[in-house]
Amino acid sequence: MSAQRLHLVQQHLCPRERGGMEAVSSPLTTHVLDTASGLPARGLCLRLFRLGDSNQQWTELRKSYTNADGRCPGLLTPDQMKAGTYKLFFDTEGYWNKMGQTSFYPYVEVVFSITNEAQKFHVPLLLSPFSYTTYRGS
Repeated sequence: MSAQRLHLVQQHLCPRERGGMEAVSSPLTTHVLDTASGLPARGLCLRLFRLGDSNQQWTELRKSYTNADGRCPGLLTPDQMKAGTYKLFFDTEGYWNKMGQTSFYPYVEVVFSITNEAQKFHVPLLLSPFSYTTYRGS
């Protein structure tokens, strides 16, 4: 068990994609930590949406899953980044079901605004079966 945690800490400090290449730089990133276990939330399904300027409807931009480090690299490419309102939908119920637990929150939605396309945005989620916390990270 301690070897697995050491490996996860090393991945956290030096994240790499397959083949030893550096992780794709994305202007929007997320990181989900399972605070109940003290480990990254691996395999959590998430969806990224953007609110339409004119029709005020959510459009799904990407569906993905967190990696072994609880991260989801490459949510947006720099070309896709534009000012507006975005939403990250985290399927917490699906994650906790896979862990053999129930959850008070079936999903978590984090809605945020991007006003400067040149900045990077990091939206972490700290998760347990009965609580969650999010913030704008660095």
